[in-house]
Amino acid sequence: MASPQPDSVISQTNFPGLRLRGRGKVRDLYELGDQLLIVATDRLSAFDVVLPTPIPDKGRVLTQLSLYWFEKLGDVVPHHVIRATGFTGELAPYAASLAGRAMLVRRTEPVPIECVVRGYISGSGWKDYQRTGGICGIPLPAGLRDSDRLPEPIFTPSTKATTGHDENISFEETVSRIGRPLAEKLRETSLELYRRAAAHAAAHGIIIADTKFEFGLLGQDLIWIDEALTPDSSRFWPAGQYSPGRAQPSFDKQFVRDYLERIGWNKQPPAPELPPDVVAGTRQKYLEAYQRITGHALD
Repeated sequence: MASPQPDSVISQTNFPGLRLRGRGKVRDLYELGDQLLIVATDRLSAFDVVLPTPIPDKGRVLTQLSLYWFEKLGDVVPHHVIRATGFTGELAPYAASLAGRAMLVRRTEPVPIECVVRGYISGSGWKDYQRTGGICGIPLPAGLRDSDRLPEPIFTPSTKATTGHDENISFEETVSRIGRPLAEKLRETSLELYRRAAAHAAAHGIIIADTKFEFGLLGQDLIWIDEALTPDSSRFWPAGQYSPGRAQPSFDKQFVRDYLERIGWNKQPPAPELPPDVVAGTRQKYLEAYQRITGHALD
């Protein structure tokens, strides 16, 4: 059996003896009977392309922050995590590589909808608003500016594309795909998770402008899966620098996107290597977001 990888920076896992189910843009997924092992690597994607340069500690931030939110908001909806420490048995040889960045979870039937909640108007929502006066078919007041706070958080679902971009869809389209009872449950649950998380983050100097949730079904039970309110799945803005009418500084990978835009990359693979200052700056943003929200530094 091959020796475990060092646990400092992991851009791709290699665990002989474990059944690899697939590699996402960031996470590697292994099958263990009726359970799954999710390992967050230090890969980073931008414009739907995985970059060749990993960001140290990124996978640990994503995993530990997800665990924080899963526990904090577990009274809203059950989550899929079984454990995230004490990897024994067939996982024991890889314990060092798994430490801090892996979750053993229940296997569910994923709901084929990305549950996006927006509290502020930004990104694709801002573009949609400029074209239509609303987002995903939801009409909004006239005269909103880029990054304005919305009167109320809105649920703007999208498809889950296996390749390419997700596609924003209306709530009625969601109903047609999965049925009204489940669609309404997704909307209600997503909005409550967002409201609770946004209030907590605001008290710690972070605006959660928008975020996406994923859910699965375990029998008839709705289960919160994947990641939870991380800088990869959300827009985190520093509240002290918030100024609507323009794009906002952020704690997420927008820092990398801005660099790639500046150098004129055509957004087609292969992606360019990131310079050390961009890597260090991105790592610091992830670590600061974690510390602000949880109240302590990443262990």
